[in-house]
Amino acid sequence: MAEPAELKGTTSARARRWLRRTGALLTAAPLLAGVLQIPAAPGAHAQPAPTQAKASGSRTVDVSVDSLTPTTPSKSDTLTVRGTVTNRGDSTINTSYVGLRVGQPMNGRNDIDTVAKRTGYSPTLDGTEVAEKYEQKIGKLPVGISRDFTLSIPVKELHLGANGVYQIGVSLTGQTKSRPWPQVMGIQRTFLPWQQTAAPKKSKLTYLWPLISTTHLTARTGADEQQTPIFQNDDLAAELAPGGRLQQLVALGKNLPVTWVIDPDLLATVEAMTKRYEVQGQTDEDTTEGRGQAVAMQWLNDLEQAVQGHQVVALPFADPDLASLAHRGKNVTGALSHLQSATALASTTVDTILHVKPRTDFAWPVNGAIDSSIVDVATSAGAHNIIARSDSLRETGDLQYTPTAARQIGGGNTAVVADARLSTAFTGDMTRAENATLAIQRFLAQSQMLTLQAPDKQRSVVVAPQRMPTATQAQAMAAALGALSGRWTQPASLGEAAKAQPDPRATQRVPGARSYPATLRRQELPTDGFRKIQQTQSTLDKFEVILTAKGRVVTPFGTAIMREMSTSWRSDPRGSTGFRDSVQAYLQGLTEKVRLVKKTDVTLSGRSATIPVTVQNNLLQPVELRLVLRSQQGNRLAVSEPQVVTVQGGHTQSVKFGTTANANGRAWVTAQLYTVDDQAYGPEMSFKVNVTEITSTVILVIAGGVLLLVLAGIRIYLQRKRSAARSGEDGAGNSEKQDGEAAEDEHAEPDEGERARALVPGQPSDPAPDTGSQSADLSGSGEKVER
Repeated sequence: MAEPAELKGTTSARARRWLRRTGALLTAAPLLAGVLQIPAAPGAHAQPAPTQAKASGSRTVDVSVDSLTPTTPSKSDTLTVRGTVTNRGDSTINTSYVGLRVGQPMNGRNDIDTVAKRTGYSPTLDGTEVAEKYEQKIGKLPVGISRDFTLSIPVKELHLGANGVYQIGVSLTGQTKSRPWPQVMGIQRTFLPWQQTAAPKKSKLTYLWPLISTTHLTARTGADEQQTPIFQNDDLAAELAPGGRLQQLVALGKNLPVTWVIDPDLLATVEAMTKRYEVQGQTDEDTTEGRGQAVAMQWLNDLEQAVQGHQVVALPFADPDLASLAHRGKNVTGALSHLQSATALASTTVDTILHVKPRTDFAWPVNGAIDSSIVDVATSAGAHNIIARSDSLRETGDLQYTPTAARQIGGGNTAVVADARLSTAFTGDMTRAENATLAIQRFLAQSQMLTLQAPDKQRSVVVAPQRMPTATQAQAMAAALGALSGRWTQPASLGEAAKAQPDPRATQRVPGARSYPATLRRQELPTDGFRKIQQTQSTLDKFEVILTAKGRVVTPFGTAIMREMSTSWRSDPRGSTGFRDSVQAYLQGLTEKVRLVKKTDVTLSGRSATIPVTVQNNLLQPVELRLVLRSQQGNRLAVSEPQVVTVQGGHTQSVKFGTTANANGRAWVTAQLYTVDDQAYGPEMSFKVNVTEITSTVILVIAGGVLLLVLAGIRIYLQRKRSAARSGEDGAGNSEKQDGEAAEDEHAEPDEGERARALVPGQPSDPAPDTGSQSADLSGSGEKVER
């Protein structure tokens, strides 16, 4: 837009000042060059500049407001604004300066949103500059160069009026060679809450302070007596260390009026780190020792002190994804039982580790998005208070103010509706000082405006931020809470918010399933995932029955199954699949350590015999099963009754089954392990048994034995006859000699019966009933079992 020609020749100092201000006002507002990263209301995006903002020069400079103190000033304060200006254009800016502009107070919460989204300078909307003496001269600003600025202005010079939220803007005014007249070349807006006296009806503000992390523990444990836990990685140690995310949350939260919302799995995981733990490597056997014991112990100690005197809400163990359960898991048999188990475990875990009694009657669906099915699932596990969000349970009436958070939604259940604007205020990138400053000022402005909506009504307001805020997000959150200073809010616990008297005109109808956000639905755990979870649970149930030290297996796998349903997997679907598969594979590998040793074919040389079957147990604890042997040709071969077998850890046990052959020929025999509750355990083992009559070889051996016995009898008879004859000839004196010769003959040769028995094949020795760990290879080939 062309500038008024008659103003260019003005030479007096007063005229030059007037020219500079008027020229700045008449230039149309361009888009702001700096990226304004204030979290907007859900679904909000940058909109095109208003039609009056047509000037092209104001997008040239990026104005960054890095700090603003005090955030909620009083009349006697001095407002200090610090930041930087950067020339993003293509030519040098001359005679530039930075000034502060004060706009009109906001008329409502929607006005705050509109100003936050507006990016162009408007002379009618951005107000006038404060007195010239508070400007900071920048002078020449070459392309790509940044300059720091500090504006210090007594609050009384801002000429603020009634209590309210005021728009303030920091702008750079300058000129270029091609546009040699003063103009706004960059602007950044923020908000200044102004409250001279305390509000007559302060809002009761409940701020949730979440301690939640991703899954770190695996289902694997060490083979030692202590069952050393094995972690997926050692990343949690960095979060617990000074400056880490979780350390900052505890350090900041201990001095704030907040309600702690804790995932008990995080406590259990950190508690496991206080002792010796291992970190898995590329393979299952490749582990290294964890190094986070010291920071874990310090963090738990600090947390235990921090939560004293505060309300603690425990989520179900591992923070299960309620929406996924409601939309995809509830039709999978047994899925909902995991939620009940996780809820029961929550209270015990928090009480044991932190020594405080938590509340477990609150459910927190992801992003506070609810529908009727989510409410049904959450309440099925005993949570009768559902933390929702106002962009899910929207107001459909004609209320002109934000109602109290509590809503009665039927069935004795309460929806505690968190304010969406306040809850999403710090979801952006808070690593930049500018982003944190703007987010803090916007949070304060929205909270004050909420109170000003209906100053004669005291309402309860709940803030439910993101589940896992970063360290810088937590710092911004803490700064905003600390700045409230009690002028228009007062702290309240989540329990108090749930008990507050609901506004009868507020929305109480829970939306249907179709209203659930599509973006959140796409992140849910798939139905097939719940089927795999149930498969793992079924495997664990069957395995548990045979164990004697059940806790060594049931506890780590039970908690691992709960972790498979964690809300944290929404941001890592590939990791979710990998974790489920690894748990199932590891459990399956353990079950296979108890098995039957494969047998080769067996030959029975007779009508009855015993067949040994060997059970191997490579676990570290004894197991008890029932072993059943079945003949597939019962008319040919019958086997004895099933037997209960107990096998010590690291041992094998041979079980002998009696058999009776009714006919010659081949018979197939199967061996199957069963649990004591009669469920098949492991694969069936089959082997072949060859049944034969008494063989020709055996007959020859027996006949030879009989012949030898006959010959031996004849010889004895002849010897005795000759001896009797000699006795008659030599008389009684020779009887002793004859007896000696007979004895000498008896010792000279084996007894004929012994010779016969020596030719009869002996029974092969059976394996020892209980042996140490041995190879699971096939039993020796050509195994022959005789009567």
